[in-house]
Amino acid sequence: LALGLVGGSVLVADRLGARVVRSSRSLKRASLALGSGDLDVRVEPDGPPELQEAGAAFNTMADRVLDLLAVERELVADLSHRLRTPLTALYLEADRMGSTPNARRVAEAAGQLESELDSIIAAARTPLASARPARAATGAAKACDVAEVVAMRLDFWSVLAAKQGRPYERSLTPRLVPVAYPEDDLAAVVDALIGNVFRHTPEGTAFAVRVERTDRHVFLTVDDAGPGVADPDAALTRGVSVGGSTGLG
Repeated sequence: LALGLVGGSVLVADRLGARVVRSSRSLKRASLALGSGDLDVRVEPDGPPELQEAGAAFNTMADRVLDLLAVERELVADLSHRLRTPLTALYLEADRMGSTPNARRVAEAAGQLESELDSIIAAARTPLASARPARAATGAAKACDVAEVVAMRLDFWSVLAAKQGRPYERSLTPRLVPVAYPEDDLAAVVDALIGNVFRHTPEGTAFAVRVERTDRHVFLTVDDAGPGVADPDAALTRGVSVGGSTGLG
């Protein structure tokens, strides 16, 4: 009788433990999938009451994340639409300037900006469920040339540099510099670096952009002749910002 009771207890404990482990693993897999970008993943609450509550809380959190992302993307699309008004003003100003070289450069810059706005709006309007896989597939399949992208963005910023009297130097390697990275994302990186020069240094401050290639690495460097950082230690403090951003600028 004692052996029978012990055997039955072990069997019941094993079944209960297996149920707990199964529910925990399911929640773990769903958490990893959500962290990797699968916004459609959900769990079926199972197991002890505590794990069922955790599963329900996970589903609620995932739904909330999806709603917040949808709202954010809608705001981005709306902001991009609003930018079309000043963009039209740029086109009109270029027309008033006639056929001068400056007018052509302004018109070209406005055209590039309009193209980027179209891309932003299209990306914001893409359904969340398909946006990430499509982007990942595109990024993995298509590479871009770093020097070519940097040269294109420098041409874009040269209009504002000329207006602000900023001399600049470019040093781009003549060798091909292909990287397995989407062109739009790399252009955003270059714009962020050069934009910081215009944003945080006085007008007339010179800057330089270099692209160098070694056997295994590509180096993109953006330097400026500004006053520098008054307190480097404070600037390197993560998560501290007085300029409306987060972390390191």
